[in-house]
Amino acid sequence: MKLWGGRFARETDPRLAAFGDSLAFDRRLWEEDIRGSIAHAKGLAAAGVITAEEAALLVQGLEELAAEFAADGVPAEGAEDIHSLVEARLLDRIGPVAKKLHTGRSRNDQVALDIRLFVVRACRERRRELLDLIETLVAVAEKEEGTVLPGYTHLQRAQPVLLAHHLLAYAEMFWRDWERFGDCRRRANISPLGAGALAGSGYPIDRETVARELGMEGVTANSLDAVADRDPVAEFIFAAALTQVHLSRLSEELVLWAGEEYGFVEFDEAFATGSSLMPQKKNPDGAELIRAKAGRVIGDLVTILTVLKGLPLAYNKDLQEDKEALFDAADTLGACLRILPPMLSSLRWNRDRMRRTAEEGFLNATDLADYLVRRGIPFREAHHLVGRLVRRALERGVG
Repeated sequence: MKLWGGRFARETDPRLAAFGDSLAFDRRLWEEDIRGSIAHAKGLAAAGVITAEEAALLVQGLEELAAEFAADGVPAEGAEDIHSLVEARLLDRIGPVAKKLHTGRSRNDQVALDIRLFVVRACRERRRELLDLIETLVAVAEKEEGTVLPGYTHLQRAQPVLLAHHLLAYAEMFWRDWERFGDCRRRANISPLGAGALAGSGYPIDRETVARELGMEGVTANSLDAVADRDPVAEFIFAAALTQVHLSRLSEELVLWAGEEYGFVEFDEAFATGSSLMPQKKNPDGAELIRAKAGRVIGDLVTILTVLKGLPLAYNKDLQEDKEALFDAADTLGACLRILPPMLSSLRWNRDRMRRTAEEGFLNATDLADYLVRRGIPFREAHHLVGRLVRRALERGVG
């Protein structure tokens, strides 16, 4: 039975039902949906809308349903969405009292809560994975503390730098990403329950108490915004996209450095693949895939921003399109963050090759100019003099 079917005399065209149903992908919100429903049941009892006995029966049924889903999985069909599936299964389990659970609540504020709880959890997971990556970069940097390589600008050799310094530049990027996910988590961790469909609830439910029950840090201030807001989704995907861009930049350098033209690093066989035609090949596929998946997450960001850009208040069915982009961004970034630390730890650095390359190409020219400055020559003149020396050395074929 449709949750909204009372006003309709005809069945939904099966083509529209198949087009609009979301259970196939939003079923992964079952934990958040059940958590929110348990908190809502307790809030209804505290407000005197249902009895304590009814609330206890609802909570018990929801907890049993959570155990069932955890053990057996959630079906991909059989209901419109995860909300109607939970309600139908709860009705089968505990009987008519299940019909009281949705009192004072709309699927609009219900899904807004589920999404926020998911974003909070996803932020926590990505922060944990980012810390693992940062710690790995620091460990490799400590191991390669004295390793020298050429630093580049414009992909041209510029000045000698330490490999540790180069790797820790990425640690700085990933630390900023870690902070961004923390900011996103804080803003997402606000409860919209009580906003109803758009105009609030007609029952005296203590929203603050329900929010605390969920471990959330406050409640939304405006009911229209509460059900229409998908800032937590957009902000999470932006943070994921920027992190993925940072991962792509690191992966690009590893792919370049592994090529024979550079020869700075060699991938372990456990994190490389071969060619079906060329027996000698060892390809850095893991790094290449991380690099490519940046485009995928950037696409998720474009998706959510495009969905949101023209929507009037309050809820619109367009917002159903937020979930697949959110889930894909979370899953894609998580997979990349989990594969990169062991891959980095297994790399073998060609220290001699990097040092020899750093000693070629006049990379100490700036140091010579600085030496002349310390002897009293203005920098512009010193720069010009060293440039002439470089040209003379190139003409003679010497360093």
